[in-house]
Amino acid sequence: MGTPWRSTSFHHTWYGDMGDNTLPDQVKGIQELAKRYAWIDINRVGIWGHSGGGNTTVDAMFRYPDFFKVGWAESGNHDNRNYENDWGEKYQGLLVTNKDGTTNYDNQANQDMAKNLKGRLMLVHGTIDDNVPIGETYLVAQALIKANKDFDMLIIPNVHHGYAASTPYATRRRWDYFVHYLAGNTPPKEYKLKAWPWY
Repeated sequence: MGTPWRSTSFHHTWYGDMGDNTLPDQVKGIQELAKRYAWIDINRVGIWGHSGGGNTTVDAMFRYPDFFKVGWAESGNHDNRNYENDWGEKYQGLLVTNKDGTTNYDNQANQDMAKNLKGRLMLVHGTIDDNVPIGETYLVAQALIKANKDFDMLIIPNVHHGYAASTPYATRRRWDYFVHYLAGNTPPKEYKLKAWPWY
């Protein structure tokens, strides 16, 4: 939902509900595919993403804890009240605080749903991210700790929003995470990926 080049009503149906993150569509799509293809194991669904995808990954793990079993969330903007105003305002509107202290941004704040986590979740962030501040990931980590939930975290020193020369390491760790926790297999120990050609 919210895809461009469709009707105005289709495009605007998502407005004011960033927490939706198209997840109902994704869950329904996977369920429909699993009905058609026997090789899809509907009991082992994983999700990963970077930036907005990191936000969506955590959102998926918290909103659909019985559906998504493993999540890998990189550099997520988990609460858009702490991110670029041109992003949140474009899809959620201006921040409005109600008399009871709630806001129109509460429905997209991942940390507020941390208590729902059931599966395996890895949070990843670079320490000098100048796009999505690392504090966004710390918000989720703090909420998970408060909710007494187990989770994993990988903080990569001295990298920005993209992981530069650390990309092969982060990629290998992500692959290992899914092989181990989703497939139930043992990945090769410390397999070394070649450096990306642009580093």
